[in-house]
Amino acid sequence: MTSTVWIILAGALATYLTRIGGDLVLSRFERIHPRVEAALNAVPAAVLTTLVAPVATTGGIPETASLLVAGAIFLRGGGMMAGFVAGAVVLIALRNFVG
Repeated sequence: MTSTVWIILAGALATYLTRIGGDLVLSRFERIHPRVEAALNAVPAAVLTTLVAPVATTGGIPETASLLVAGAIFLRGGGMMAGFVAGAVVLIALRNFVG
């Protein structure tokens, strides 16, 4: 096997162990403290912010336009998939036409 395959397998194993480890730790508690629950509920928004913030601050016209289109669809209640697809379509189209 090549080193690339080993790296992918190691990453997959690390991801699996991280996910199952968190579940095993939390399953030992009868109740989760409200602050811990609030922190865990905030993780998806924090991850999304870390993915969007660099593009929003350093991206060009295609990236900014796709973020605006996706954000508008999200805010109007269009759903996650519609926002992602619309943002991707705008990004691909503008990258091909604008550069």
